[in-house]
Amino acid sequence: MSSPASDPASGPAPAPVPAPAPRRPVGSHTPTAGGLARAALPYADAAGSEAVQVYVGNSRGWALPPGDPGQDAAFLAGCAERGLPVYIHASLLVNIGSPTQATVERSVATLAHALDRGTAIGAAGVVFHAGSAVDAEHAEAAMRQVREALLPLLDSAASAGGPKLLVEPSAGGGRSLASRVEHLEPYLDAVQWHPWLGACFDTCHAWAAGHDLARPGGMTDTLDALVDAVGADRLWLVHANDSRDPCGSTRDRHETIGKGSIGEPAFAELLAHPATAGIPVIVETPTEKHLGHADDIATLKRLHP
Repeated sequence: MSSPASDPASGPAPAPVPAPAPRRPVGSHTPTAGGLARAALPYADAAGSEAVQVYVGNSRGWALPPGDPGQDAAFLAGCAERGLPVYIHASLLVNIGSPTQATVERSVATLAHALDRGTAIGAAGVVFHAGSAVDAEHAEAAMRQVREALLPLLDSAASAGGPKLLVEPSAGGGRSLASRVEHLEPYLDAVQWHPWLGACFDTCHAWAAGHDLARPGGMTDTLDALVDAVGADRLWLVHANDSRDPCGSTRDRHETIGKGSIGEPAFAELLAHPATAGIPVIVETPTEKHLGHADDIATLKRLHP
């Protein structure tokens, strides 16, 4: 006997219902001055954030503050209640490729501290800049330092089930170890493609490093190149920032979405690309304190509801 689905009298089988697109949280870098929970949660609410990124120390210093257990607990609970994925951005001073040993040691300590703090506040990942060899003669040694510095951190975080590390290519210049997206392949290769290291794609950095995102199809081509370099499963976070400067400037100066030299159409391409489906997007644009990042978040949601 034929099944109802194959019986001509019963008509064709219904078409399968397509799976819903994965949710893409859009949020912003969020201030914490005055207390992690006290500052970040109201800011996230006012901005309409669906994800948050925070510093857990001075963004341009080496101090490693222990954090406030009460604020940590309140922040953890508040983010869980709101369904907010959390990311930490490590100090901008981190450079594990530096020829100065003290800088390398401080960088490793800073990343270890950020991973520990990330565990305390429920962070999914810690973003850090790829770093620079500074001198041409140090380039080969710098990549060995990447391996020696990151592998113990990655192994420790993985064994504890803690936050992952996300390497963010720079804006270029200064013997950067990774600025263009294709440079991520040798960077991950240096740590044997450790499963706890992924990529954070920053639009302003990519533009400054020479990727013409404003050209129709330029953002798509750049994300295709990123996937070719690291695979479809290594992009774990996006920083969505417009730029004040021309393509290839190597200048990292962020601008409000749609008001810079990259422009809104490129961000629409970003959000439509399959590699970014379900990937949290963080805005790091200039903002008036009383307005927060609500406008930029709303713009991105408008470009790809």
